[in-house]
Order: sequence, then C-alpha cells, then structure tokens
Amino acid sequence: MRVLAVSALFAFLTDQLSKMYVMRVLDMQVGERLEVFAPFLVFIFGWNDGINFGLLGDSPEVMRWVLTVLAVGVSLFLIWWAHRSLTRTVTFAGAGLIVGGALANALDRVLYGAVADFLNMSCCGINNPFIFNIADIWIFAGAFAIIIFNDEKRDKNTP
Repeated sequence: MRVLAVSALFAFLTDQLSKMYVMRVLDMQVGERLEVFAPFLVFIFGWNDGINFGLLGDSPEVMRWVLTVLAVGVSLFLIWWAHRSLTRTVTFAGAGLIVGGALANALDRVLYGAVADFLNMSCCGINNPFIFNIADIWIFAGAFAIIIFNDEKRDKNTP
C-alpha cells in the first residue's frame, strides 16, 4: 500500500505543479498557444468543465460537484480494491497513479469549477484538436498498468 500512496502523491503533485507553472509562471490565458516542440507538443490553455474530451461540458453547476464526488468515490473504491485484490508492485503503482490523477482533477473542480488542461500533441499529419493535462496521462498509465500486469488474488476454490 505504500507504493500506492507514493505513486498517488507523485501523480497529484506533478499534475498540480505543472498546472501552477502554466497558469502562474507562463501566465497562459484561455486559448493561448505556446509551441514547445511543434507539432508534437504544444501548450494550449483551456478549462474543461465536462469529462474527457469535454463531454458533458456546459452542464449545470451541479455536475461540477457530481464529478468531484465521483472522482473521490472512485478513488476510495480503487484504494479498497487494490488493498483487497492486488499483489504486485506495478499494479499498486498503477492504482496510485489513477487515484492521484483523479484527485488532482477533482481539486481543480473544487478550486476553479473546471479542470485546467494545457497539453496538445499531434503527429504524422494528424491534427489533434483536444487538450489534456498530466493527471490524464497518469490516469491512462495507471489503467494500462493494471490491465497489462493484472495480478488479482484468486480465490483458491475458483478454477
């Protein structure tokens, strides 16, 4: 469980620090574009008040709180499930990345009413219109680790 806690803290802090850097140091405004390593990495600042890819955006204010409670609830369930079911370090780390990323985005919703997104990546003639953040990367990486390195404890009576 220590690995889960450390990876959750790592994911949470790297996401929040990256957002602070973009908002406070770079002082980026909504829609502002900064070509870091175009077209592979471009910063485009925006607020996402929905879920992935802006789904459910422009929903009533209550959705902000529904999504926040959902992120906290899923995080608590994931911690419980990992403690009960996982055995390998890599899957505990994966669970922690999901928890840290989800809580980082939940904190954005509490503080700002929406999630701060700023990363845009395109490649090979494909222009990606979506922006995301470091927490989204950690959530994806954590889910990938759990799926690929699945090690759930098996009931001895199960074939």
